[in-house]
Amino acid sequence: QVQLVESGGGLVQAGGSLRLSCAASGRTFNSLTKGWFRQAPGKEREFVAAISWNGGRTYYTDSVKGRFTISRDNAKNTVYLEMVSLKPEDTAVYYCAVARSTTAPTEPLPLYSDLYAYWGQGTQVTVSS
Repeated sequence: QVQLVESGGGLVQAGGSLRLSCAASGRTFNSLTKGWFRQAPGKEREFVAAISWNGGRTYYTDSVKGRFTISRDNAKNTVYLEMVSLKPEDTAVYYCAVARSTTAPTEPLPLYSDLYAYWGQGTQVTVSS
């Protein structure tokens, strides 16, 4: 059974930092793009960041560029999201996800949730002002 388990969420003051982890079990995803999404109360789930299978390419939504860093360790079947300079508007449940199919080097990294097949249960990040 495939499972993605996020950890590292919590309550932090504005300007603080958190590091989210997402460990996969049941199968390896070393050839697939991985991503992070988030959903704030009353809002739709939105894309945050994606990383190619080997970590050579990354992409971020504009609101987190320069503050968030996505990385992966294929030996551990884990993807990370390092978040610094957190803002109250970053408050949300954060989900990791694995793409449905491989991404060719010439293709853009997938940004839409329906392009991802496996999802974690989410971890709450709350940033107080």
